[in-house]
This record gives sequence, C-alpha cells and structure tokens, in this order.
Amino acid sequence: MSQQGYVATPPYSQSQPGMGLSSPYYGHYGDPSHGTSAPGIMKPSGPLGATVPGGLLPPGSLPPGPPQTGPNGAHSPQRFPGPPPVSNMAPSYTPGQPPPQSSHPSPGSTWSATQLGSQFSSMQINSYGVAMTPSSQGPSGPPSAASFQGPPRAPQPSILQPGSQTLPPPPTTLNGPGANPMSSPIHGQDGLPGPTPLNAQYKPPPPPGQTLGTGYSPQQANYGPQMAGAQLSYPGGFPGGPAQMAGPPPQHQKKLDPDSIPSPIQVIENDRATRGGQVYTTNTRGQVPPLVTTDCVIQDQGNASPRYIRCTTYCFPCSSDTAKQAQIPLAAVIKPFAAVPSNETPLYLVNHGESGPVRCNRCKAYMCPFMQFIEGGRRYQCGFCNCVNDVPPFYFQHLDHIGRRLDQYEKPELSLGSYEYVATLDYCRKNKPPNPPAFIFMIDVSYSNIKNGLVKLICEELKTVLEKLPKEEQEETSAVRVGFITYNKVLHFFNVKSNLAQAQMMVVTDVSEVFVPLLDGFLVNYQESQSVIHNLLDQIPEMFADSNENETVFAPVIQAGMEALKAAECPGKLFVFHSSLPTAEAPGKLKNRDDKKLINTDKEKILFQPQTNVYESLAKDCVANSCSVTLFLFPSQYVDVASLGLIPLLTGGTLYKYNNFQMHLDSHQFLNDLRNDIEKKIGFDAIMRVRTSTGFRATDFFGGIFMNNTTDVEMAAIDCDKAITVEFKHDDKLSEDSGALIQCAVLYTTIGGQRRLRIHNLGLNCSSQLTDLYKSCETDSLINFFAKSAFKAVLNQPLKVIREILVNQTAHMLACYRKNCASPSAASQLILPDSMKVLPVYMNCLLKNCVLLSRPEISTDERTYQRQLVMTMGVADSQLFFYPQLLPIHTLDVKSTVLPPAVRCSESRLSEEGIFLLANGLNIFLWLGVSSPPELIQGIFNVPSFAHINTDMTLLPEVGSPHSEQLRMIMSIIQEKKPYTMKLVIVKQREQREMTFRQFLVEDKGLYGGSSYVDFLCCVHKEICQLLN
Repeated sequence: MSQQGYVATPPYSQSQPGMGLSSPYYGHYGDPSHGTSAPGIMKPSGPLGATVPGGLLPPGSLPPGPPQTGPNGAHSPQRFPGPPPVSNMAPSYTPGQPPPQSSHPSPGSTWSATQLGSQFSSMQINSYGVAMTPSSQGPSGPPSAASFQGPPRAPQPSILQPGSQTLPPPPTTLNGPGANPMSSPIHGQDGLPGPTPLNAQYKPPPPPGQTLGTGYSPQQANYGPQMAGAQLSYPGGFPGGPAQMAGPPPQHQKKLDPDSIPSPIQVIENDRATRGGQVYTTNTRGQVPPLVTTDCVIQDQGNASPRYIRCTTYCFPCSSDTAKQAQIPLAAVIKPFAAVPSNETPLYLVNHGESGPVRCNRCKAYMCPFMQFIEGGRRYQCGFCNCVNDVPPFYFQHLDHIGRRLDQYEKPELSLGSYEYVATLDYCRKNKPPNPPAFIFMIDVSYSNIKNGLVKLICEELKTVLEKLPKEEQEETSAVRVGFITYNKVLHFFNVKSNLAQAQMMVVTDVSEVFVPLLDGFLVNYQESQSVIHNLLDQIPEMFADSNENETVFAPVIQAGMEALKAAECPGKLFVFHSSLPTAEAPGKLKNRDDKKLINTDKEKILFQPQTNVYESLAKDCVANSCSVTLFLFPSQYVDVASLGLIPLLTGGTLYKYNNFQMHLDSHQFLNDLRNDIEKKIGFDAIMRVRTSTGFRATDFFGGIFMNNTTDVEMAAIDCDKAITVEFKHDDKLSEDSGALIQCAVLYTTIGGQRRLRIHNLGLNCSSQLTDLYKSCETDSLINFFAKSAFKAVLNQPLKVIREILVNQTAHMLACYRKNCASPSAASQLILPDSMKVLPVYMNCLLKNCVLLSRPEISTDERTYQRQLVMTMGVADSQLFFYPQLLPIHTLDVKSTVLPPAVRCSESRLSEEGIFLLANGLNIFLWLGVSSPPELIQGIFNVPSFAHINTDMTLLPEVGSPHSEQLRMIMSIIQEKKPYTMKLVIVKQREQREMTFRQFLVEDKGLYGGSSYVDFLCCVHKEICQLLN
C-alpha cells in the first residue's frame, strides 16, 4: 500500500462520545509506526472494574480484557459498551477444551448465548427495511411462527418474512433488536434503544506482567433490556464437541434459522439461474459481468472480457470526496494471460510492420475503441488524455455518416477490448530480436532426497515432460532450450551437447562467487540432445546414491541459473526441486528462527519477513535478467518459506509445497503440478503499464511483481494463473459522460521468442450518486483486493491492527449505504446493498484465515505459503479459497453429469448418513459420516463398511461402479482450470483429522478464535449502529 492507505474518513466516523470506534487510518497498511495503539480509540472516562471471584460481574462493573484485543481481533475492546451482567454467564468454551486465543476473541466468544438469541429474536430480515421499530412494537412474546420455526426450508438468503410481507426487494434488511415496551429501556444519548452489545462475556484477567488494554468505555450504551428470544446454538457438532456452549440451555427456546441470513450459495445459484449458459457481450460500458462462479460464453465487443479484468465496482464515483465517503476501494484485478475456453475467440494479432502500433503522442496509450476520429479521419482524439493526434498516412481511412471509420469492424484494435500487436525492435532489449526462452532444471541431490526416491522420481518424470515443452501453435517443435544442474552444498553443471556419447559433469565448489563453467553444451535443443539427456537422467540417481551430504545451498543455485541465462542472452525459467533449510556456508545461509513465542505479539510480523536481504536483491537481479523461478519444496521441517518463497513470488514464478512428501501418497499431486507448470501459457521478460483516462490513476499494485518506479510493473515471467490487483485513486473530478477508462498494456516475449504487446481495455461508468456506486459493486473482487492489501500489510503491521482495519472498513462501507442510499427505517435494522449482501460472510472468512489469525496446528511456513499464494490469485481462485465449495455426494444421481448443488459451509449442513466433498483450491476433503450408506462405501472404496476405509489414500481406487465413476468425474470437474493440483484427504466423522476439516466450515465459529458468520454479522451491525449515531 502507498502511504495514502485506502481507509478514508467519512464525515460520521469522527469519534463521538460513547461511540468508541477508532477513526479509520490513512496509510496504516504498510506503516510500522502504528503498531501499538490505533489513533482515535477512546480512552475510558472512569476506572476499570476489578475482577470478581467466581467469574461473575457485579452490576455496573466492567471486565478487564486481554491487552488490545476486541471483537474479531480488533484492537479496541471498548468499542462495544458492555450490558448489564447476566447471572448465568459461563466461559464460551467447554471445560477441558483450550480457551480461544486471546489475540482474537471473536464476537462469538464475547456473547452469552441468551443474549445472542434475544438479539436475533427481533432481528428480522425483511423486504423493505420497514420492520418493527422500537416505538411501535407491541408487547414482546416469542418470535412469530413465520420467523423461526420448523426444519430448515429452502434457503431464502435475504428475506425472512415477518408476518405476511413476502415481496423480496433489492436491499437486504436485517432488523436489529427492538426494546421491550413492557420494561423501561436504558437510553443512550439519543434516547433510542439499540442493539444488544457484544462484549457481555466475562474475560479472564490478563497474565501477570501485562497491562490492561484501553478498556471498555464506561458510559451506558444505548440498548434495550433482555428479551426472550431465539437461542442460537453453535453448530458445534457432536456431544462434547469443542465448539459447544457450556452451561444448561435455557428452556423453550427455538433455534435461529440460519437460512434467514444472506447465503453465498443462494447468491451463486441465483446468478447461475439468470446468467448461466448465456452469451455475455461486452459492448456496454460499466455493465457488471456474471459472477466468477457462473459459466457463460463471453463475446468481446469493445471491452475486455471479465476473464482478463474484473473490478471492485463498475461505476466509479465522480469525486474523491464521494469515494472517501463510501470507502469502497476502486480497484481492478487483472489477469493478462487468462486461459480462454475453446468456445471463445482467442486474441487477434495485429501487425503494422515496421511502423509498429499507433499510439497517442502525449500519454502513449495504444490505439483502441476509445479513440475518437475527427476531421474526416485525418486526426483522432485520445480517449485517455484528450490530446488530438494526426493519423499516420498508412493508417488513414474515411469516416461514415456518424463519424466511424469505414474499417472499424475489420480492425481488432478499433472494435475489440483485447488484442495483441507484434512489437517492433524499439520494444526489444538492445533493439535486437529476443532469443527463445530456456528452461533449467535444478535438482537437490542431498542425502534425504536420494533416500526417499524423490530424485529418481523427478528424473523419470522429466523424460516424459520434456516431450511436452510449450511451443507456438503453428510450430512443429518447441524452441525452448533446456539445461540441467544438480546440487547439495556444491553445484554440478552438465554438458549435454548432442555430439557427446554421454553427459559431462563440471563441479563448482566456490559457492560464494558462482560462475557458469560452460556455455556451449549447457543449454541445448531437447530433440537434438534427447539420447544424451535421457542417459544423464538415468545416471543422476546412481551418481549420488552413496552421497551422505545433507547440507544444501539455495541462493547460489538461483544465481547460477540466472548467470547461465544472462550469458545465453535469453529469458527463461528455473525449475528448482528443493527440500531443506539452506544451512551450508554460502550467501543466503539461513538458520531456524521459527519462534512460536512471537505469535499474537506485535513482533509476529517478523515471521513473514525474509531473514536476510540476500533473497530480495537476488530476486531483483533475476527480474533484470528475465529469469523466472518456480520452486517445488518438499519440507519435512521448517524451511523458512518467508525467505525462500520470496524468489518465486517476485520473479513471476510459482511456489509448490508438499509437506512430509511420501512417494506412494504424494507423487501424483507433485507430478501433475510439474506437468501443468511446464505446459501452461506463459510470457517472458514482461513489463506492464496501466493507463487511465484523466481524473484518476493507478496508485498501488499487488501481486508477484517487481517495481523499480511507480508505473512500470516488471515481471520476469507471467503465466495464465497470475493476477495483478491494481488500486486507483482520484487526482481530479471524473465526468459521467466520458466515464473512467482503463488500458492495461503488457510487453512480453512469447514462448517462440517473438516480442509482442497484449492490450486490454475497459470502460467504466462514473456517477455522483452513491446508489450507482453500490449497485455496481462486485463482492468477489472486493475480497480479492482486501485479502491482498491485508496480506501485504502483514509484513509491517501487527495482525490485530490489520483485522481491526478490515472490520472498520466493512462497517464504514455498509454504514454509508445505510445512511445515504437505503429508504428510511428503524435505526436498529441492518440493511445490506444487494451487491454486497455476502460481503460480511466473505470478510469473516478472510479474518479467520490462518495468515491473519494463527492456529496452533498451522506452521509458520504454511501461513507464509498461503500468504504468498493469495498475493497472485485471480478472483475465481480467491473466491474458492476463502469460501470453499461443499457438495453432498450421497444424494448424487448417478445418471447426471452435472455437479450436485452446493451447500453452505457449516457443520449444520452435514449429516451422519451423508458423504460430502469440500474443495478450496489446495485440498479436496471427502468427509464420511459414521452412518454413511454401506452400498455407497462399497461403490466408492470397494470395502464392505465405514470401519474398513483406509484414510491414508490420496487417490480414489478405480472401482468401476457408477458411484465411483460419478465421484471421480465430479472431482475432475472441480480440479479443472485450477492452478494447483488439490490433494485428496479422506476424513472420517469423529476422528482426529476432522479437526482440520472443520476449519474449512467457514460459517461456524473457529476452534481457536474467529467468529461464526452469525456473530460477525452482529458485530458489523453493532459497528454500523455506532457509526450512525
């Protein structure tokens, strides 16, 4: 993030008495100076209550909290003033279960169950936002039968009809609690009863030596007294399960119907029903495309396909003041090389010969549909900077009666949103045509890799994958040259020249100053040297069979590969197969610094930072020499992914990680990843520039990129799975007439060695009305942006500050909508814009991700790995990663070829008789209920019963039964087009592994902190009410 930050301050966000919400910060992401206490957090005006024996609070006293924590790990516990004490409070974890970590007491863990029930008993989700207002309410009784009764019915995401209202409108409204007129409400400043507060729960005193946090603000909050209401039981699973509430359940209370709150599944299904299978044409500026989860055919008619660019909103506010008021980030997620399905047209290639592309003289934008031709076609006005340019003579064409060129529909650059140009020599390094790229394979031959068979596996597989090196579509063979290096604490280069009888090995022992011992014969054409290469690959495992060397180097290996590419004057990619912490004496030597004591402290960020600056400067050199690095890691213990992983991240490569690799279990996943990585569509030596029309500009870039200046995004390589997220800021006013135009240009070298320009253009609307801005939002892109900006900030800010900023901004965006766009209604209602009704559930998934919230069973390396993956994800991948797909398998129709309808990610959706599949892009879990039908178990696993299933398997057996075939087909559909091969994990109900599986049921309360969806919705509602007061 730039120092500007994206958290702006709307007029109503100033701290007011009794509000206690820290005002949003400018530049807080990426500014380490704000580690300890957030500005704007109210200090209490009175002393904190002392702890009381027995865990109960006397009336009026306030519980001390652990330092600087609050709902959702937020950093100001005093934001939600506490309610009168409830006599039957118990800790929100069962005895015998570890308490949730204090770094992130979720709103769930700070509520008593009774209060949660009463909040929801009067929280209706209705059609208009005209629900029960506190003043007009009748005597409160149990909730109406229409509200909470009976078994879950078909999900109706945003409408829970109070009484007889049944018209579903655009906005979603969740009614907050009203007061019970039978008892006198305790009034806040404005005298209006408000929602039940969140932190009613007793919290244990802080450990000795720690100071208290800033505390709860002592004045009375504006809330009504307790009402009888629906009891929300936590979906905690089996008797005594970790997530169950302690204490006897209150009598005669009905459960809250989770179908009454917005459902991501319903939103996805509705979009599929209305837009799935149709042709989506891009001829209209500012139209919102189908969701990433909807399959449709995209037809380019002047704006780039959403496969290439998706925006957080398709209507930008006209002024920066409006943008600050709404606080909706203005951003685009750009995937310049996205794969296009076979039923859509590939990009056209435009070749203007030596003249090269036609460009604006002032801003250098490329010719595109946004240019306006004038004066009979002799000149054109640039749509980006409004400069009037002469049309080059070779490009002249007459205009028709409405001012369009006669050849408009014959030229891709005048009629399409995306196309390519052949680049001239001016666009090449040293003004000469580039050489085709090279692939260098670098294998760690240390003792453990030889012993576990990994080296042999890699060598065998390379014989196969080298036959499938990528090539230009019209070419017979691949132009890619290949080279081979093995290493432990020294490096071995191989001469595989085609005229040799067998490969020659040269050893470089001085790893402090690596040089390339041979040029001729190191990088060769695979077809020509095939027999020498195969011979070498057969020899490598034997050559090092007796080696006892367990120490390895890493940075010198990358240096050697880069130097080889530099000497050959070609771009390329290193495929590095590595398995341990590089502890041998050499540049980039690392020590084990995995310190669990740093977790939940302000120093936790150190775990995400590289240990030494060697890796960053090495990555910078790699980018300068167009050397991309893809790293296959096989760690059995800590390997410092934060340091090693920096190289693939900054060079446009990919990091793959296989923990505790076992040949018979993990080779399938690894080999698939290797094959896909070698074959995928890729561009080398790339520079990307994002141009915009006047009034706004690109200010921040997130992704696997390197930037030497503020505008040029440099990538040693970029493939079809990598996305760059770009944030925009106003620098002037935008006009509703001309809209906001974006042009993304990527200059790159193809796999065949041709220099090209890939252009993507997109026109967005502009409006001075906030309503238009909210109507055009896309939640999936917003979450992609928030995840990347938060994960970037992890490097230099305390996690609790980051979590607080995210909660703050969610509340601000929704409060602004409520204040300026929703029809007037009771202050206690939560009203969500239709385009953002699942923003709270997705935001809660992000807040609970292990990067932002540590969990005891997740290693530091795993957290760093997930952080890195998300930084390069496109919208479809981040959507699945944060809200996994959960499919019931036991209800399958074996004759059907479509996926079964997904269900919500909550334990309440599982059943003991069921079998469910959960996929998140990294793993596929197959969960088996204890009473799964024996015929299904026989059909899938070829064993007689549940007890006989082997949970170690990572591949389903080929049984040949209809159920088996069906399940395998479903898994292959889910795996299709995903950047990583998902590892299959078999999970039996009530066995140890189920704990891991349950972390992915993201609508439920986390086992180690992290709110349930229901609780987070209440938390956000609470914040909004405070902002609006």
